[in-house]
Amino acid sequence: MAVPASNKILTYVVVASGALLIAAAPPAAVAPDAAAVCVPPADAALPAAAGASAADPAQQVLIQYLSRRFLVASTVTGRMVAAAHRSADEVGLDPLLVLAVIAVESRFNPIAESGMGAKGLMQIIPRYHLDKLRAAGGEDAVFDPEANIQVGSRILQEYVYRYGTLEAGLQQYNGAARDANAYYARRVMAERERLEDAMRAGGAATLAAAGQGS
Repeated sequence: MAVPASNKILTYVVVASGALLIAAAPPAAVAPDAAAVCVPPADAALPAAAGASAADPAQQVLIQYLSRRFLVASTVTGRMVAAAHRSADEVGLDPLLVLAVIAVESRFNPIAESGMGAKGLMQIIPRYHLDKLRAAGGEDAVFDPEANIQVGSRILQEYVYRYGTLEAGLQQYNGAARDANAYYARRVMAERERLEDAMRAGGAATLAAAGQGS
């Protein structure tokens, strides 16, 4: 969940992480830790994302994997995956990292809401990020999947840039900067690794099927 930095004392240990290159961006405020999410209705609304129907083979593998795992319709999942790739490209993040954060934060539930007020796919607390939400269409945009991913990606990118490492940025995103064990960051990176494994396995299966058909 995206959390405010104003109440946090930056005394945690910064652990170097050369996993991803991050584009420079100005610092931003964040908000405290939170957790619980709600289960979305089967017909949860999701605006169409350009290019979602024409996902490349790698994205298609992700769509199939995430759709099955989180029980979300493949068309809806496709739009989320496409939005994550676009937003990650815009700010210089790894798309798999953005998808991993979504998986950990909301399990791909676009109407997820925690008791602390974190909302949407990337669990953004609106009052701490009103400027970004307004730029994305207003406070209600927090429940728009594409806008939520765009804003959440930018918040995460700013934290990574501001605090110096991927691990530190992830911990700050979760409001857990003082956790020396970096539990949240390790959880997100483990999720990212699962997504990468799914892509690798899906790609191998596609190649095998192509070989059998030739």
